[in-house]
Formats: sequence, structure tokens, C-alpha cells
Amino acid sequence: MPDPKLCLEALEALSGCQIQSTTGASQMTPQDFVNIVALREFYKQAGFKELEYESIGTLSLQDFDDRDLYSSPPALCQGPEASLKPVVKINLQNFFHPEFDFDFTHVKDGDKKFLRGNEEYIRPCGWDRAALRVAQQYDGGDQWLGTGTSAWPVSYHGQGMDGSLGIILTREGKPDDAPQFLEACAASLIRDETRGRGVYSTPDIKLAEQYCKQFTSKVDGRRYKVLLQNRINPQSRKPCNREGLWLVYIPENSTDVKTKAIVQESLRPYGLLLKLA
Repeated sequence: MPDPKLCLEALEALSGCQIQSTTGASQMTPQDFVNIVALREFYKQAGFKELEYESIGTLSLQDFDDRDLYSSPPALCQGPEASLKPVVKINLQNFFHPEFDFDFTHVKDGDKKFLRGNEEYIRPCGWDRAALRVAQQYDGGDQWLGTGTSAWPVSYHGQGMDGSLGIILTREGKPDDAPQFLEACAASLIRDETRGRGVYSTPDIKLAEQYCKQFTSKVDGRRYKVLLQNRINPQSRKPCNREGLWLVYIPENSTDVKTKAIVQESLRPYGLLLKLA
């Protein structure tokens, strides 16, 4: 497992919370964490200033890390902006699952092909993965986490992905209709109703890396990239006109409860990915 303190910093960079280790009960599970990361980005794009989450309270959606607080003078780090970040305590033993860690830093797959749920799995070569403890945490067993036909496909979440990236493909038709439909979609980019409203992820690790969060570590002074590795419910995602982009669509006028439920039923995290920037 990467340095636990480094993992805590990575969680903090993604969530906008102050993450601290505890030997007691965790305030959030890995599922809570992906919910917070996804909802934080979604509500921020929608123009909201705060997010309410039951186990944490009020979370500011202002992105203080644009200025990289870790490299700021101590006096700035202890200012009012730091106090806007809620303190969240997690038990490392209950949150991470080192038995399933995998360091892909020096792995090169070349032409090798891997499948998850009969769909291509592009492994995160070049990244170090800290596994999250998610086995036996969901109703219906762990088939979603497996490698067989009932497994959910792998997706990567980059925090900077938003509705400007893709247009939802909603029309049903024959495969040979696709080129004409894509042209029609491209021509309608200026229409708000064609933009994807929801949470984006991608099966392409290189695309995700373009939108990943970065932070400077207090552990070793180096700068890191961080991503979440998830499984996505194949019944929940919608394809977009841009190849390799998936959307968990959140309908207009969805309540906060409904929005959270959609995310929770669609995205399940299982890895925290770190890479030197």
C-alpha cells in the first residue's frame, strides 16, 4: 500500500474535506466517498456553493486547492478557508484493503487485452492502486467486482469532467444510423438539453488522467495525480457522442435524496490511484 499518510492526502484532495485517521469508527465508507466526490462536482457545476451530506454536514464547494494550500504559508493554511473544510475521520483498516493493492507503476500491457463484464478493461498502467474495502458490502454478492460476465465494467473518475464533454445519445436505432446521428448531435452542441447532466467517468485511463486532481504532498514534497477506479452499473450509464465517455444521468428536478440514490446505485469505488505528476 502507498504511504497511508499520502493516501489520506489524496482522499482530502478529491473530497475537499480534512481527512484524519482514527482507530474508532469511520465517518464514511468508500461508497460515501465516491458519492461525495461525484456529488461535489455535480452540484458545483450546477452553481451551488455548498453540499449537505448526512455523515459529514456542510461541505463547501469552493475549490481552495486551485491555489495548492499545501505549498502556501502556514498562516494562510490556518485561515477561514481551512475551517470551511469539515474534518472527516476514517479507520484505515476498515477503509482500505491492502490484500488487493496493485502497483501498476512499471507495468506495460502492450497488446494484452483484459475484460470485465465482457467489456475491455484498460488497466491503470503507470499508477499505484490502494484497494478500497468494498467486498461483501453490497446486497447481491460480489459479482459486480469480479471478472466474469456479470461483473460491472471498470471506469475512472476524473474530477474535472463535466457536461461540456459530451452529448447524450438517446435515440434508439440501427447501428448504421449512428454516423448520421452523431453528426446531428454535433450540430446541436449549443442546445442545453443535449448536454449530459450528471456524473461522467471513462474506461480510458489516459482520458481520465487529463481531468485528474493534483496535489502537493506534505509527506515527501512531491506532486501527485489522483483518480478513483470504479465499477459502473451497465444498466445506469448512458453513452455520449465522444468515444470512451460514460454518463450517469441525473434528471432535471431530482431531489437531493434521489440524486444521491442514482449515484450510489450506479458507481461503486474499489481503488484509489496515485501517480507522480
